Amino acid sequence: MRSVPQHDILHGPILKTMLRLGWPVMVASLLQTMYTLADTFWLGQLPASRDAVAALQISWPIIFFLLSLSIGFGSAGVALVSQFSGAGRQGDAERAAGQVLSLSLLLGACIAVTGVLLSPFIVGSLGIEAEVSRLSEGYMRIIFVGIPFTFGTAAYGFLMRAYGDSFTPMLIEGTAVGLNILVDPFLIYGWGPFPAWGVAGAAVATVITQSLSAAAGMYLLSSDRVGLHIRRRHLRPDRALIIKVIRIGVPASIGHSATGFGFFILMYVIALLPNNTVALAAYGVGDRIISLIFITINGLGEASCIMVGQSLGARDSMRASSVVRRGTTAMFLVLCTCACAVFAFRGPIVGFFINDPEVVREGVRYLRYFLVGVPFFGIFSGVNAAFRGSGHTVPSMVLEVSRLWVLRIPLTYLLGIVLARGAAGVWTGMALSNVIGGLVAVAFITAIPWQRAVIDA
Repeated sequence: MRSVPQHDILHGPILKTMLRLGWPVMVASLLQTMYTLADTFWLGQLPASRDAVAALQISWPIIFFLLSLSIGFGSAGVALVSQFSGAGRQGDAERAAGQVLSLSLLLGACIAVTGVLLSPFIVGSLGIEAEVSRLSEGYMRIIFVGIPFTFGTAAYGFLMRAYGDSFTPMLIEGTAVGLNILVDPFLIYGWGPFPAWGVAGAAVATVITQSLSAAAGMYLLSSDRVGLHIRRRHLRPDRALIIKVIRIGVPASIGHSATGFGFFILMYVIALLPNNTVALAAYGVGDRIISLIFITINGLGEASCIMVGQSLGARDSMRASSVVRRGTTAMFLVLCTCACAVFAFRGPIVGFFINDPEVVREGVRYLRYFLVGVPFFGIFSGVNAAFRGSGHTVPSMVLEVSRLWVLRIPLTYLLGIVLARGAAGVWTGMALSNVIGGLVAVAFITAIPWQRAVIDA
């Protein structure tokens, strides 16, 4: 079953097909964002809301750093499954999907052990307040226990979307998020028979719901009900496919993990500011708001990636090039509109998530600076989708690493710490990194040949 027929992916109107493929991804991204938004909202109502929200914001860049490795294998799955599907090779698509799934689950188990063991050392290196450090460490350890389930859910979503079904993963994600929002206050505040676990309760709720969504995804993939049917033999190691998955996935993993680690270092830069707890909490709330307006881009980017992959699998490079041009333009214009809307209502939006006046003021200032660079992230995402869909992930890796390590971190440290502009300097550096990163991405897509498939003819 495909949510969008393959004929439409390969020959239908580009933007209309992109929206049909992308809207379930947008909804799924919104639902995924709701995990952290729900945590931020419920924790923001606690008496010590500043410490709780700061602990959450410190934890996620570290978690994302390790989660990004699953995104790399997911990128390999998207490239291979979409190109095999575009070429009409169902059996090869299922074999590739099985290898990606088994590698993702194995990697998730390894990262779970590593994360649990290293959490105290990672948090301790930041030099933050003792209470925030304690809360953050407890939250991360619980989240890492559930990492294999998170990897399984992510792999299922990547594989099904590459095949052309973005609707079923959305349903599973929606059910999981709904349960998370319901369970959160019971475990955070101690409603009913449950103890009041605070920040740790938010982590337990996330692990419970992620494990349920992973179980549902694995059942569907093994039951021949969703088009892709992964049998036991598809999970056995296939040397040629494993090499191809690693060749595509490792650069993507490096790019995403470098981004994740870059956000961790950004937390370190913010922690150097005089009033770092306020700045961290303000960034935490503001970042959640920004993630909402990136939801449309996530959907359009994923749809563009799938259409590029299937077009190249069908040996139609002209179609792939048209998808990239129109998709990137659409992403830029959408982000321009969203950024203007958030700018106009930035005060009430920030105030909705936290009741600390000082944090609200800093969060408003963060949005005022950072929103200027947001539209250029649409260009960056469109170019990245082209490289990921074609399976040429080295240029994508270079772009990801450059945006954080060559631009964002040096600029935020220079403007915020060296030139003593404080939080305003950090927010300015972040905005500039998106503007310059978008322009560099345009240069990359123009200069690098990417319109060739990575599967054998």
